[in-house]
Amino acid sequence: MQQSSIIILAGGLGTRLRSVVSDLPKCMAPVNGKPFLDYVINYFQQQCINNIIFSLGYKHEVIEEHISSHFSHLTFHFSIEEEPLGTGGAIKKACSLVNSKNVFVTNGDTLFKANTSALQNFHQQKKADCTLALKPMKNFDRYGVIELNEDDSIKSFNEKKYYEQGLINGGLYMLNVESFLKESFPEKFSFETAYLEKYYNQHKMFGLIQDEYFIDIGIPEDYAKAAKEL
Repeated sequence: MQQSSIIILAGGLGTRLRSVVSDLPKCMAPVNGKPFLDYVINYFQQQCINNIIFSLGYKHEVIEEHISSHFSHLTFHFSIEEEPLGTGGAIKKACSLVNSKNVFVTNGDTLFKANTSALQNFHQQKKADCTLALKPMKNFDRYGVIELNEDDSIKSFNEKKYYEQGLINGGLYMLNVESFLKESFPEKFSFETAYLEKYYNQHKMFGLIQDEYFIDIGIPEDYAKAAKEL
């Protein structure tokens, strides 16, 4: 089996966390004495994904130094944005460092303990352009909801509002690199709106439900929750 690679998007400014975390990239926010990013890396290592492409922007030197000193046993590369390119632009740039047909993509400020082997197998069976790991949630208003067709292809993306229950985008994908790069995107764009929401009817996009542990430290309440749970 070909070694799996993952792009970790770690270029965020973390503006909503400023009240609790000083001037650090969001993924470097400390949780119980170590950066949140460490939990993300360690999880994917456990899933036998050892080739990591870090997509960096804001204060990238801090992350580069940390990775080089604490994770020297990994195979890793840095893709550096000189200016913010949006999630889509960041992924597109990082894809130049991918040497496999498909690549996992995740956010450095989110930990979704989905089964990556299941995601990869499902993605390959469906010959998908992009497969989203979906997390079932109850009583929430922070996320939009995704609906699936009977064959697990994406039926719709629904806006953020209060839902009693629904499937959310867990921010973990498997992406067919060649198919993704065929589109003529602008230099700066959102992966979520300019790719997923724009092309789900034209591309083979599927969702795999994974009811596993999920935390997104993007807001202070959930950052505090991470310290208790991790």
